[in-house]
Amino acid sequence: MSSLRIGPRPFRFLCRFTLATIVLNVVTGAAVRLSDSGLGCPDWPTCSQHHLTPPLRLHAVVEFGNRLVVFVLVVACAVTVVASFLRRPTRKDLRWLSGGLILGVVGEAVLGAFVVYSKLNAYVVMVHFMVGMGLLAVAVVLTLRADHGPGRGTVAVSPEALWLARILVGLTVAVLAAGAATTGTGPHAGGKGAKRIPLGLEDMTRIHAEIVLTTGAVLLVLLWVLWRSNAPARIQDSGRVLLAVMVVQGIIGYTQFFTHLPAVLVGFHVFGAATVWSTVLWFHHGLSDHLSEAPDRPVPGAGVDGADVDLPTVSDRSADALAGPV
Repeated sequence: MSSLRIGPRPFRFLCRFTLATIVLNVVTGAAVRLSDSGLGCPDWPTCSQHHLTPPLRLHAVVEFGNRLVVFVLVVACAVTVVASFLRRPTRKDLRWLSGGLILGVVGEAVLGAFVVYSKLNAYVVMVHFMVGMGLLAVAVVLTLRADHGPGRGTVAVSPEALWLARILVGLTVAVLAAGAATTGTGPHAGGKGAKRIPLGLEDMTRIHAEIVLTTGAVLLVLLWVLWRSNAPARIQDSGRVLLAVMVVQGIIGYTQFFTHLPAVLVGFHVFGAATVWSTVLWFHHGLSDHLSEAPDRPVPGAGVDGADVDLPTVSDRSADALAGPV
């Protein structure tokens, strides 16, 4: 293992694969709830007390399918953590973030068990969703950081714009929490007899919509500040992309409400929530300029007291051979 090294490019691929798997987990988890398959497998981690795999019935297959996605996610997170230690050049920030993936996926698995044993308690389902959004945030930041050198970079916007962007991130978290609470008052409980949040659906929807409108207003003010302060064009463009994503998500949200929450539209709205959250984090990350990653080329044998020494990778040796003598 000491001679095994992973370059930045394959590590970026692992990060993106893990990120995609997390989004798939969110979508399949929503499918479980929307198809009333929450108790399709009444036991955990096996489907039933005496059977690991599900019977060929819709609810059981849907529920077990989500568990298979979780299994793939666990493997992807574990491989990413190992790869973060084998990666060259070494990056402590990527190792810490990869470790966060493991904590998040373990939390998701434990809460998934509580969801089953609590008979789909809406409060537990809400926490389960929010932990999933936290896991998604770690994966997005990890993927973004893997694309450039270490460090937070140099802020490329005015202090006012930076503070508005931070408020935007906080409001987006509130939107996600309010959306999860709204779902807990709605008709899609995931199965019969599930405990619901004792609030009116219309009242909770109104609260959710008001937070969404506030978030949209903050984004419009932020875009105006960026324009007036002559922020870099790429940042203004990314802000417009975020606005477009939010508008589409808002259209889906209002349409699903006024069409009495059809399961398909609710599923698209859940996917949209993950997309909005990821885009907000992407936009916030892009407010800084980041340096490209410089190659890590230590001198062989320069380690002291058994310290880990990074030998040149195959690509480094090839570059040296092509460069010729200096």
